[in-house]
Amino acid sequence: MRNIININERGTLTLPKALRKKLGISGEGQVIAEETSDGVVLKAGAAFPIEIYTDERIAEFHKNNEEALKKFSFKKR
Repeated sequence: MRNIININERGTLTLPKALRKKLGISGEGQVIAEETSDGVVLKAGAAFPIEIYTDERIAEFHKNNEEALKKFSFKKR
């Protein structure tokens, strides 16, 4: 599929609806633009939020795990 896409003065371009659908981009999304010897390749992209845990948050996880494990009985072998 070949498309002509206009780019505005800010460098913004709009992918045609059929192409967004094919790439699985709905609503707001991201693409990866990769420069190759043949030109630019666009690939569907995704970003996932990350959380960097503080020592206090890790201690909270451990505490919650210990409390959850109290509900189970384990047989020693």
